[in-house]
Amino acid sequence: MDEPAQRLSGGSGVQSAPVSAVEVLEAYLSGLPGPVRRLAHAEWGLTLEPEAAGGHPLDVGIRIADELVRAQAPAVPAGAEIDPWLLLHWNRQTRLVRFGSTRSGDIWVHADTPVAGLDERGVDRLLGLVVQAAVRTREYAAAVTEAAAATAEPARSWLSGPTRRRADD
Repeated sequence: MDEPAQRLSGGSGVQSAPVSAVEVLEAYLSGLPGPVRRLAHAEWGLTLEPEAAGGHPLDVGIRIADELVRAQAPAVPAGAEIDPWLLLHWNRQTRLVRFGSTRSGDIWVHADTPVAGLDERGVDRLLGLVVQAAVRTREYAAAVTEAAAATAEPARSWLSGPTRRRADD
């Protein structure tokens, strides 16, 4: 045992056993205020309230597999006016987190980190980045929708009369 470790342990020679990633996640998730569900041995689900997740509940799935802790959450449902090519650009600017789209157009946030050396700080960072990315995506989708509504031409009906062309056209 090196000198600093011996000082910290009081010279007793007792070393702590390594903690598994499952134990680290269990400890972290049990301290969260909202509902956390244990789905399987190395799988959990948690739901963030709308106030903390951009106006809609956010369901986050967490799983340990292949030496990685993976978190994923659906950010925006299909039909949002987000250019899928923009997601590729966003993926170049993020760390740990990336965006994906289903065939139906749902936008998901994915993130993973190695289990080696995982601690509660690492779990907090991973989940914080997933939530932040989902919230920012929701905010962007709302802004795009609002801007499109502000510039859209008012709906026409049979009472609107014929469409007139402007003289400068």
